[in-house]
Amino acid sequence: MYLLSVLALLLSAAPGWAQPQTQRLSPRELEQVFELVPLSQPVFLTHAGDGSGRVFVVEQPGRIKVIDANSATDATFLDLRNRVNNGPGEAGLLGLAFHPSYALNGRLFVSYTFGDLTSRISEFHVSGDPDSADVASEQVLLEVAQPAGNHNGGQIDFGPDGMLYVSFGDGGASNDRFGNGQNLTTLLAAILRLDVDRRDDELAYAIPPDNPFAGNDEGWREEIWAWGLRNPWRFSFDRTTGQLWVGDVG
Repeated sequence: MYLLSVLALLLSAAPGWAQPQTQRLSPRELEQVFELVPLSQPVFLTHAGDGSGRVFVVEQPGRIKVIDANSATDATFLDLRNRVNNGPGEAGLLGLAFHPSYALNGRLFVSYTFGDLTSRISEFHVSGDPDSADVASEQVLLEVAQPAGNHNGGQIDFGPDGMLYVSFGDGGASNDRFGNGQNLTTLLAAILRLDVDRRDDELAYAIPPDNPFAGNDEGWREEIWAWGLRNPWRFSFDRTTGQLWVGDVG
């Protein structure tokens, strides 16, 4: 201890040694922006990018709520509880993404599980009421059967390139039991990259020509952009670099 004390004194007296300065932070005040809103199992929060100041909260049982800070009100934006299977702990309504031109075209996309346990990516449109989506406007983009109740992924988001990125886990259970991690013939264990502004053949979307396996003749899924993932539950694009950061929670 004595040697450490002497060393600290010598360093503090050495030329160029900067003593740490204590900075005083200016006072901060907290202001409540949103009213208290009752929520049921919220799993995701986002905005529509339309400058309205509203936020949208995804509830796992199958409902999306819209909260307006300006008018201090909240409403049900989309209710899919009669379609969603949220029985297993990691199933339910899991993702929401608004089209980059949502303010003009009113298009939004969701990820949820339904039936015996199938993941579905669907498109909806806003109704005449800006605080309500048209539940009857659903157009299914793709579906993937899940062999187990966990590792459903569920994040969807538009990248800086305007493509829709979609995550699926490896099918669940333990130790990649189904061998999907390195199986390029399945959409499980992967992040997909889709062009939802065009359509290819009988698909409800188009394959971007610069996807890694676009045009392959090996039977590999051309939608795949990244693979070998356990359960990419959430991801986000860096607004400065465009890099994709993935929370692979499995």
